[in-house]
Amino acid sequence: MADFTEIWSYLAGDPLIWLAATLIAYVIADAASSRMGRPAWVNPVLIAVVLLGALLWLSDTSYDTYFEGAQFVHFLLGPATVALAIPLWHQRHAFRRALLPVMAALLAGSLTAILSALAIGHALGLSPQLLATLAPKSTTAPVALGISESLGGSPTLTAVLVIVTGIIGALVVTPLMNVLKIRDWRARGFATGVAAHGIGTARALQVHPQAGAFAGIGMALNALLTALLAPWALGLFPR
Repeated sequence: MADFTEIWSYLAGDPLIWLAATLIAYVIADAASSRMGRPAWVNPVLIAVVLLGALLWLSDTSYDTYFEGAQFVHFLLGPATVALAIPLWHQRHAFRRALLPVMAALLAGSLTAILSALAIGHALGLSPQLLATLAPKSTTAPVALGISESLGGSPTLTAVLVIVTGIIGALVVTPLMNVLKIRDWRARGFATGVAAHGIGTARALQVHPQAGAFAGIGMALNALLTALLAPWALGLFPR
């Protein structure tokens, strides 16, 4: 046991061990999701987060130490977001036909995501810094971190809120759309992308290719619009 502790102490200081742990956790989570038929409640990201969180807690490892290795995966968020242009290109004709409804839904969805979060936070007495942290929670992580920092928020806490928002969105989107009897894959996907960014988009791609393409559109456009609306919306709440 003493030998194992010494070996672990040595390995834990190497960033590559945490990169490997991140990849292994996701492979296990994705395999579990695939084996069960990919239901919404078996979300690979959620399972991977629980596994990694348990490992960090048991090994008494700080987030800063973990991120030294995980930053390599974090870097890939940018290219992965850009790669969503491929399914978007395949659905470009459908997008053109639905341009006006898409723009209206984008404005409504983006405003709702920002203002509802700020209103609830303000009602609960959150500080101005926490409100700034909360504002971009429905935006994809690379953009949300920049918005939070520019508004005076905490990028680290914003990252947590973004992940939680995405996981919740991925879990509830399919049953919620079924209850609301929304059958149009374009509408289902776009709403998912606007509300639940990359994690929701990944779920939409699993369900239907057209839903995935429109989720990617929603995620990208919401990132741009949130960057414009968040400073204005934050100014509506007294500091």
